[in-house]
Amino acid sequence: MKIIVTSIFVQDQDKALEFYSEKLGFVKKEDVPVGEFRWISLVSPDNQDGVELLLEPNDHPASKEFQKKIYNEGIPATMFGVVDIRKEYERLMKNGVKFSMEPTKMGEVTIAVFDDTCGNLIQIVQK
Repeated sequence: MKIIVTSIFVQDQDKALEFYSEKLGFVKKEDVPVGEFRWISLVSPDNQDGVELLLEPNDHPASKEFQKKIYNEGIPATMFGVVDIRKEYERLMKNGVKFSMEPTKMGEVTIAVFDDTCGNLIQIVQK
């Protein structure tokens, strides 16, 4: 068994697609109508056959509450791995990404946290 898709709740699928592809650099893999929403998934440009990130519409009251609560508590919704966190931090800053935590060493890892503009905090980590 392996993970093939993981999802993140987003307030606006179009805005999220733009942010995750244009600002972060992920590659759109799927964009298929599913009822009133779309199945939109992205992959890493370095592993286009790898795990897909699904931009899940935040339409259900439970998902809205969950997303809002973890955001307000400062809890990242997910984590992305990077090879060089300083380089990635600088690249994302140049792309207009707003960080709530700059790269910070925590034991064996260095982490940083940014706002995806779609209702989530996202953590990047260098091991």
